[in-house]
Amino acid sequence: MEEKSDKTKKIYGKIKKKYTQKSVKKRIEALFLDNIGKVITREQIIKAATDLKTQKQPENWHQRLSELRTDDGYTILSWRNRGWLRVEEYLMPSSEKRSIAGKRVRPDKDTWQCVLQRANYSCEWAEGNEICGLKEGAVDPVGGGRVKLTPDHKNPHSINPDADTKDAQQWQALCGRHQVIKKNYWDTNTGKMNVYAIIQSSTSSEKEIIFKFLLDYFGYVQDKAGNIHKLEIGKQ
Repeated sequence: MEEKSDKTKKIYGKIKKKYTQKSVKKRIEALFLDNIGKVITREQIIKAATDLKTQKQPENWHQRLSELRTDDGYTILSWRNRGWLRVEEYLMPSSEKRSIAGKRVRPDKDTWQCVLQRANYSCEWAEGNEICGLKEGAVDPVGGGRVKLTPDHKNPHSINPDADTKDAQQWQALCGRHQVIKKNYWDTNTGKMNVYAIIQSSTSSEKEIIFKFLLDYFGYVQDKAGNIHKLEIGKQ
């Protein structure tokens, strides 16, 4: 039965059938397409994505969700995009897809083996002087689930879809959590950051600080009623 929150008027979706698609991503996609414009919860995603034969629950479902956005072009909203959604609630407003980059390439088997050996079979994500270092099969203490290392373009696929499949220097090994962060936030070669995505992922209180900073930066003030006015030079 569909639920409606009195406070936000959110309409919650439901699992309408058994999802038998072969891949986790396809099962998650089918769930959202069955519930266009309705809120889907983390628990529903995991249940729908669970393999019916093995009953194995997907540990990296959040990475598959990210791929539906970045690789397939779907718009899937979360609390980062809409303040009225709670953490671990998601909504696909329509089935329309955005234009996306060309088909992804992957390093060949020998190149990927070179990358793994260089990485000592651990995540190479670097932030400042800190290296992630999570090993294949370890439990991610932040994202949960078992770590599965996958190849990542050092230069994002959207910028360079034709990475050399035989050049190990163009690839790095990342855990699922840092694959998602990389896709959203920056290019490790150029250091160019996606500021919009960073603001989206900020908390409400952080967004308010950023909002006030931008008002001040562009010369606007907000009165007690919430109205925004252009600041007159010489007046406070």
